[in-house]
Amino acid sequence: MNTFPSFTAFLALVLLLSQKATADNGRNTALGIDNVRGILGAIVDNSTRIGKEQKVAMEMAIEDFYDKTSESYALHMKNSHGEPYRAALAARDLIDQQEVQALLSPQTWEETSLVAEIGNQANIPVLSIVDSTPPWATERWPFLLQASPNQTSQMKAIAAIVQYWQWRQVTVIYEDIDSMRSGVMPYLSDALRDVGAEVSHLLAISPFSSPSLSKELERLKHEHCRVFVVHLSLPLAMHLFERAKEMSMMEKEYVWITTDPTTGLVHSLNSSTISSMQGTIGVKSYFPRKDPTFQNFYTRFRRKFSSENPDLEEDNHEPGTSAVLAYDAVWTVCKAMRESSSSQQLLRKLKLSKFYGLSGKVQFVHRKLAPAYKFQVINVIGKSYHELGFWTDTSGFSATFDERAPNQSSMGSLGQVIWPGGSSTTPRGWALPTDAKPLIIGVPTKSSFKQYVNVRKDNSTNTTHFEGFAIDLFKATVEILPFYLPYNLTPFDGTYDEIVKQVHSKKFDAVVGDVAIVSKRYQHAEFTHPYTESGLVMIVPVRPQTSDRAWLFMKPFTKAMWVLIGLINIYNGFVVWLVERKHCPELKGSGFNQVGVLLSLAFTTLFSLQGEKLHSNLSRMAMVVWLFVALVLTQTYTANLTSILTVQRLEPTVTDVELLRNRNAMVGYCRGSFVSDYLVDVLQIHRDKIINYNSPEEYAQALRSKVIAAAFLEVPLAKLFLAKYCKEFTIAGPTYKVGGFGFVFPSGSPLLPDVTKALLNVSESGKLRGLEISMIAAQECEDTELIDDISSLSPSSFWVLFVLTAGTSTAALLVYVVCHKRFGQKTIWRLMLAVMRHWWHRKKSFSRRVSSNERSSNFPNTSNSRIGV
Repeated sequence: MNTFPSFTAFLALVLLLSQKATADNGRNTALGIDNVRGILGAIVDNSTRIGKEQKVAMEMAIEDFYDKTSESYALHMKNSHGEPYRAALAARDLIDQQEVQALLSPQTWEETSLVAEIGNQANIPVLSIVDSTPPWATERWPFLLQASPNQTSQMKAIAAIVQYWQWRQVTVIYEDIDSMRSGVMPYLSDALRDVGAEVSHLLAISPFSSPSLSKELERLKHEHCRVFVVHLSLPLAMHLFERAKEMSMMEKEYVWITTDPTTGLVHSLNSSTISSMQGTIGVKSYFPRKDPTFQNFYTRFRRKFSSENPDLEEDNHEPGTSAVLAYDAVWTVCKAMRESSSSQQLLRKLKLSKFYGLSGKVQFVHRKLAPAYKFQVINVIGKSYHELGFWTDTSGFSATFDERAPNQSSMGSLGQVIWPGGSSTTPRGWALPTDAKPLIIGVPTKSSFKQYVNVRKDNSTNTTHFEGFAIDLFKATVEILPFYLPYNLTPFDGTYDEIVKQVHSKKFDAVVGDVAIVSKRYQHAEFTHPYTESGLVMIVPVRPQTSDRAWLFMKPFTKAMWVLIGLINIYNGFVVWLVERKHCPELKGSGFNQVGVLLSLAFTTLFSLQGEKLHSNLSRMAMVVWLFVALVLTQTYTANLTSILTVQRLEPTVTDVELLRNRNAMVGYCRGSFVSDYLVDVLQIHRDKIINYNSPEEYAQALRSKVIAAAFLEVPLAKLFLAKYCKEFTIAGPTYKVGGFGFVFPSGSPLLPDVTKALLNVSESGKLRGLEISMIAAQECEDTELIDDISSLSPSSFWVLFVLTAGTSTAALLVYVVCHKRFGQKTIWRLMLAVMRHWWHRKKSFSRRVSSNERSSNFPNTSNSRIGV
């Protein structure tokens, strides 16, 4: 939710002023005074056309409701003169003195916000009929209801017009107030984005007289975009169009589209004023004008409005959008008051309102009037306007309003449009600036990496050639711009900071090259979206790693693996010793001797006890399985150890910047770049310890000869360097976040958004990636494999083998113990035969019991009868 300034101090002032002065008196309207059912308050600005229309419409609504229901409601109106503090005073007076039960807000959001705060404190419902209300307003003030439809569908109608004529970019001119910014602009931006267009420029006009309007229009005139969407109140819109006509911006190739705040009051303009809007397309809310109720209202409104405003010179007395909404708002309040006895109940009834008024269906959703979905499209021609047709959210465009009409995706069915300048030819929507000349684009000549930018002069032909990744990318970007952009490349022999300043001094119109996006350079120019990765890294030499070489033989297996192998060895040796100790004299002796033999046997069984020396089938069975497992483990260990011994393990010579500072070591950077200041200001390296270099070869030689301990390069340059010297150097330490490379344009350049978008299109299409791969391809070499890439093997890779050998040995051990205790000298085969015989007898016994139970269950009655006998 947006925030709004505190009202405490202001309301204190209002209370103080209300004790000393009374707000301007307005008209009080009530029919059947003796039986008044409720009191409404309304604040209008009688100095504007909207205020005059609202006043007449509200009075008519009170009269019509009385005629319809014979119930009288009082209407007290106050004149705000368009000043917020007067609106606040009027609201306080209506609540305290007139004891109104509901308020209808003024026509501007600045006034409405103050009235909403006062009404909320007094628990008085406030109906806002302002054209644009911020989406957070109803959440801030629980007693505020938005009685005007939001702008979602209207913005879709604008986008549909833009889509049909295939205009890709739009300039939006709007009133610089909060309700316009938050209540309209997000909807318009989203609607345009949905149809493949975008807002290229925004021009916010102050609601007060702005002496800079001519200057802003002059700036727009020099841009290529020629499609303008105007969302302004009528006075500001008239001022805008008068200036635009004076500056020849109402001529051919220009497109002007107005929204409801302006279009809805075109009928009120005189011929001299409307002449400055010739060729404008407008969108306004649609009302069922052919409905008998509306026709009756229309006729009576014109008569009443002309009688109360005889000063109007021309016959422009028809009601606009604001009048119709004000009429319906009064009916909404009166209908809710019929069933309410308190402010809380009135608010609840208002939220549940549901009826058909002059504007169509009146129904609130989350205290906001349901959005309108019917709009009329007009074309300003001559002294008035021509009704082109209609647009609805469900049916698209149609020449006549018919909900059953087929969906139209374009304006083709609406007939011929007359554009500014009297042209019937559809404008392209863009044009070259009026003073278009080839851009002078600066190209740095001191790039350390010529793969990005290489300026080469051919003395034989006296020509300069510009090559490299940045140049190719810029050419690809210009090719997809929606307009022709002439330019000339010019070399510049200076630092990168200096070439950016040349853009500010207007020596260059832009800069193309490996220019880093740095915050301090924004003082002089602006940048496109970065076309490379961002970041600064430290490049250092690598050296063979010698630590822990004595224990390298342990690397093939993990610690857990070694422990498990030792336990399995001891366990298998124990089983063999136990089974064979009666058959081998060397396995007998004292207890201490047998422990030593057991431990020795655990690790020499495979070599000292061959198959022919084993006397028991149990020990032979355990040994065969262990031989198989040991063979697999031995071969695996040998293969992994061989891989480790044949791979060279490398490590960086320097691991972080702190080590550089402690050693007081020298470092290198690219000549003319911003890196020098970054090393001093951020990384705190003394400036005397920094050396600049001009090429990758100089970096490599300085690192090899240990003149510098490290080199600091931006990520895209580091990629190139390591692609060529990947076996000697590596990146160490963190990546420091700094801007990538971008194209440079003057601050506020109209070309910047278009070039940025085209650059993003090149990137998203994959062409940028292709150029980068082509640049690095010639430098590629294989990286040195590190020993850490070879992982130690854990028990999880051999658990099946360990379970197999341990299970076999355990089975042999159990059989041996059972045989020894129960069968003495009997062989294992006799034991197995006895076990099978025992199992067979148990099975036959179980079968006999089951059969007997089944027979007894089949003859229950017989059994019972015998018992009875």
